[in-house]
Amino acid sequence: MLTASGTFHCYLSASATGTSVVGLDTQLFPTTSRHLKLKVSRVQPGSLTTVVSSSGFFQRGIQFFSSYPEVELETVTVNVTIHDFVADVVSELVFRNMQQVSKETMFIFPVDSNTVVHTFYATLGDTRIEAMLWEKEEAQQLCKATSGMENLRYLQNQWDLWGPVFACFLGTLPPNREVAISLCYVQELPMQPDGAAQFWWPRELFPCRKDISWISSSKKMSENLHFSICLKAHGVSHIAINSSYTPLQYTTPDQTSAEVSLKLPPWMQDDLNLLVYYRGSHTLSAVVERKDPKAPPGSLLGDPVVMVTLMPSIPEVEPSPGHPGEFLFLMDCSLFKDAQNTLLFLLKSLPLGCYFNIYSFGATFKAFYLQSVEYTEESMDNALGRISSICPDLGGCDLLGLLRSIYSTPLRHGHPRQLFIFIQRKISSEEEAVMAEVYRHRDHHRCFCFPTNSCDSFNLSQAMALETKGECVCIHSRMDMTSEAVRCLQRALQPLASGISLRWELPPGLEVSVIRKAPEMIFQRHQSSIYAQIHGQAEDPEVGEAAVTLQYHVGSQSFDYTLKFSLSPSADNRLPVHRLAMMHLLWKLAWEGTSRTEKDIWHNAVKSSISLGVQSPFTSSVAVCMKQRDAWHHDPLPLDSSMFFSPSCNLVPCQLLWLRGFRPVWFKSTKFWMVQKCQFFLEKLDCKATDTEALTQLSASCKDGEPPLEEQAMEELPAFNMSWDWTISPLSTRLCDFSGLRVVVALQKANGSWALTTALAFALGLSKADVEGQRPSEDVQPTAWATVLALVWLHQYKWKVSWSELLEAKACRWLQDQAEVQLDEYVEAANSLLGCFVEPTIFRI
Repeated sequence: MLTASGTFHCYLSASATGTSVVGLDTQLFPTTSRHLKLKVSRVQPGSLTTVVSSSGFFQRGIQFFSSYPEVELETVTVNVTIHDFVADVVSELVFRNMQQVSKETMFIFPVDSNTVVHTFYATLGDTRIEAMLWEKEEAQQLCKATSGMENLRYLQNQWDLWGPVFACFLGTLPPNREVAISLCYVQELPMQPDGAAQFWWPRELFPCRKDISWISSSKKMSENLHFSICLKAHGVSHIAINSSYTPLQYTTPDQTSAEVSLKLPPWMQDDLNLLVYYRGSHTLSAVVERKDPKAPPGSLLGDPVVMVTLMPSIPEVEPSPGHPGEFLFLMDCSLFKDAQNTLLFLLKSLPLGCYFNIYSFGATFKAFYLQSVEYTEESMDNALGRISSICPDLGGCDLLGLLRSIYSTPLRHGHPRQLFIFIQRKISSEEEAVMAEVYRHRDHHRCFCFPTNSCDSFNLSQAMALETKGECVCIHSRMDMTSEAVRCLQRALQPLASGISLRWELPPGLEVSVIRKAPEMIFQRHQSSIYAQIHGQAEDPEVGEAAVTLQYHVGSQSFDYTLKFSLSPSADNRLPVHRLAMMHLLWKLAWEGTSRTEKDIWHNAVKSSISLGVQSPFTSSVAVCMKQRDAWHHDPLPLDSSMFFSPSCNLVPCQLLWLRGFRPVWFKSTKFWMVQKCQFFLEKLDCKATDTEALTQLSASCKDGEPPLEEQAMEELPAFNMSWDWTISPLSTRLCDFSGLRVVVALQKANGSWALTTALAFALGLSKADVEGQRPSEDVQPTAWATVLALVWLHQYKWKVSWSELLEAKACRWLQDQAEVQLDEYVEAANSLLGCFVEPTIFRI
């Protein structure tokens, strides 16, 4: 029996004598999973090993892949039980060696942080290999006594997969012989924006089509595919499956239970995607699971457990002063020259009242401020002036130390923390520790990651983003970096649910102990699952109903939803909810620093981990190879390991590893270049020529650091390096006046307005006299007139670059707060002066 809270990687390998080795001693944590393919690689002279290689990343779900033609997946039997947002999967996969020579094979199974694999065994003829959990130190001693572990260490550094995997050598597969793999796991299902529960099954785990005839191939696959799905919920409405399936059959009059089966795998060899729609509100969902009657009362198994799924309804709200949020920008020093203009746009786009900080990291890390500061005109200008002080650093990459420093600082109440991480260098051997920190704090922040296309830490970046429900964007050019970062900031500024709390109403005599608390915040279109243990004895056994109320805030609005649920659910001997709750409880104990000196807690943690097959920091895996006739039904908690050294029982190499392979291959998109050409030809039709002489003078003055005398007399630009070249091709210089755009952005105030200055007029291609002379009237505020001019000028470039949307929104809000501003009159004058055709409606947010 085995549980992996991380990725599960298993080698099917054994010597001709049937003796193999095993062990698991690496403490890993849940993370994301990814697509795998099967290939053949030579491990040692004269032997071939069937292996699995990476070809991408999955967002969620169990992934097992073994579809290489030499070891063919013949028969698939899967029984899935879905109860609201919990899936319990029992599967049997039969592979056959189609070659005329023996093959050493390998089985790989990655899982994400919401999945618990609790049973795994493989049968090869009369040999059975079973993975089971053991107390950690004892398992490590068994590993030392096992030969062949050096193969796993070689695999760790040479393999092309990335991330935590579980590896287990199982045996040599003779010609035309089969191996049957039994795999059982439970999983939290993601909720789609429309409220549907999503279950996924990879295309590689369907029988392969071999026949040329589609009809004969489909008939054979139908015979070799047994895929049944049982649905349980407060009310099953309908389902959507991208495959041929039997009609949905309700098995209860109240339609709380239904069954469906697949007829064929998905068309075009796609992954299976099942969406289950339920009746009623999607904001709250609860699943109560009965206790194990054999377990002692008061223990987790001896009490009922409830899983509550939260997906708050988050309406759009009007932005208000003091916008909540803490925005932390983490910049790889090696990206300094490429990213300073990105930081300019990000800083200028932040709303008043939020908090921010900027960190640079390389061999060491530095923060602009000891702690995040409130976003004001003064703090913004100060940060812009300090950006040029970031020194390029080609040394190490201490992202781990920086994250630990950030996580050690207290959260600001009412200001959800969001990280923007720009990275180019590889984290080397600290990827496990980085992901452990991110996972530990995943309910308290969100990460937006921007690895460059030459970055060796792409997989780590994507894992961090997925774990915190953020986003990872691969950066192909300098312009990509700015546009994608601003787009992610727009998403980060969307309304979210905060101040989340649950209020329980239980019959007298019953109490709730929360195992996994509610998160600090829940973002739009995301969910969170809460686990709680119900203990005690109800005073009135006839009262079989309880209620939970969700309370949260969106901006200044308060919301609460109440859900009633039954305390007498149907029995489920497989205990899927208890297993998921146990996973969270064991990691909670590990984070609280439970050690072997606390004997009772440690012993109970080990016993609980082994009894449910839930991998934890307190246990490790071992695998045992024996003849079927000698197999024994072992106690969930063996007293010693002497049985492993009996003549009929051998250890097999089996270990959780962190693979440090290569990132997926990325190609530069040609979309941007096609858009460039389109814009270039459109500009050829534009009758208004740009003031190229003025732009050239401005660009030269910025590069030389000597502004015109008139500017020197009136003002100084913000202390920001404006000489960096944005262009990635000569063609891009014809698309937009990027140098003028940088100046206009740099001159915007933190509140969204612009001052009427010579520098602004020059950046707009005008003179100060022209701007002053074209004011609609003498009573017009200079700041309001300058803001309208800058907005109209920015808007004409909006179809070329989208980075200015947040800047425009800030300016529009500022104008709306100026009661005396006559927008229609101002816009008409600005259009006349700039030669634009902008409607006043753009100022109405």
